[in-house]
Amino acid sequence: MSFVEVADRVFVLRYPVLDVNVTLVVGDERALLVDTLATTAQARELAAAVTALTDRPLAVLNTHHHFDHCFGNAVFAAPPFSAPVYAHPETIAFLAAADPTELWREWAPTHAGLDDLRTTSVRLPDRHVVREETLDLGGRRVVLLHPGRGHTAGDVVAHVPDAAVVVAGDLVEESGPPQFEGGYPLEWPAAVTALLALDPRIVVPGHGAVCDAAFVHGQHDELAALSWLIREAHADGVPADEVVRKCGYEFETAAAAVARGYAELDDAML
Repeated sequence: MSFVEVADRVFVLRYPVLDVNVTLVVGDERALLVDTLATTAQARELAAAVTALTDRPLAVLNTHHHFDHCFGNAVFAAPPFSAPVYAHPETIAFLAAADPTELWREWAPTHAGLDDLRTTSVRLPDRHVVREETLDLGGRRVVLLHPGRGHTAGDVVAHVPDAAVVVAGDLVEESGPPQFEGGYPLEWPAAVTALLALDPRIVVPGHGAVCDAAFVHGQHDELAALSWLIREAHADGVPADEVVRKCGYEFETAAAAVARGYAELDDAML
């Protein structure tokens, strides 16, 4: 398992279990690790890959609360890293209620490499990113930005201005369609617009291959079309199951998107 340099001192590791991306941004004095994988065993593999690249003090960002991106936190918050862990307050709240055993029952039977999910300790982030925080890594800065609700209520992206890189988490999906369970399909396009306003040359999605702004523009347009389809159908009183058939996504993805969108419009979601 190793990182690939996608821009100056910006490295991406594409982990095969659930095809998750982890990004390491290295400065002159510190380094930032974006996401920590799904289990203690995976995080220990990741730690070995990190230390093979740099011995600089580490900070961690969780892009959102889903277990495949942040259940490795405990490995990096403990010595020898003792890294501060940044996340949006909504992410921290969701993680505080997370149940690794329940997730293990749901995911381990159908996905190899998650055997120790049940015994993985959930380490909560200890630094809040409410809207925007800038990290000085020494000789370069990284901006942590909450662009609004989209894939979750607490999405945070990492912008590396000097390399024109944005680490997008699951606000951008390359290896599959956007996942709307727990998402905000009516607000998601605006969050991606905010991401594109950073004028990235390289975008690291939460899953799949590293992509460019053109790919993200395409995904934004799909999300915007979906948002307007849901809004117009809801205003016309169209039953949700009829809208699902018009979405252009497979049934489960479309059903989740329409259910969440209708709930937003009904003010049924917090």
